[in-house]
Amino acid sequence: MNIRSSADDLVSRTQAIVAEFKGLEGPLLPILHSVQESFGYVPDEVKPVLAEALNLSRAEVHGVVSFYHDFRAHPSGRHVLKLCRAEACQSRGGEALADRVRELLGIDFHGTTPDGAVTLEPVYCLGLCACAPAAMLDGELHGRLDEQGLEELVAEARR
Repeated sequence: MNIRSSADDLVSRTQAIVAEFKGLEGPLLPILHSVQESFGYVPDEVKPVLAEALNLSRAEVHGVVSFYHDFRAHPSGRHVLKLCRAEACQSRGGEALADRVRELLGIDFHGTTPDGAVTLEPVYCLGLCACAPAAMLDGELHGRLDEQGLEELVAEARR
């Protein structure tokens, strides 16, 4: 597929998503979530399409995408590992786990392993404060993590 048809495909798929959600009150967030679900990230090429369709400026659309940490500007790895960085997790050994996961994966937060297997993202509360430290792998929550549990999560994501 050439670059032009790829961009045309992004635009047409985005227009279909907009048509599905445009009738909602405050449709931008549901549209952005659907775009990310469809493409794996929010491509820059779709921001003008969204702005025009929703009568917003490109800056407003970009501001929402860049403000919320759940939206990605680039494709993620096949698996997304989110490690909680909030205070409860920090107080229960979260910093040591963060150091260990970066060592195991060979990347820093917001990075993706060279083989495209895992993207590592920080999050600031998964709502498992009583089960700290916590992580989420591909939407599945894991609490009371220790080094062994973290290593098992990384091994699972690497498969």
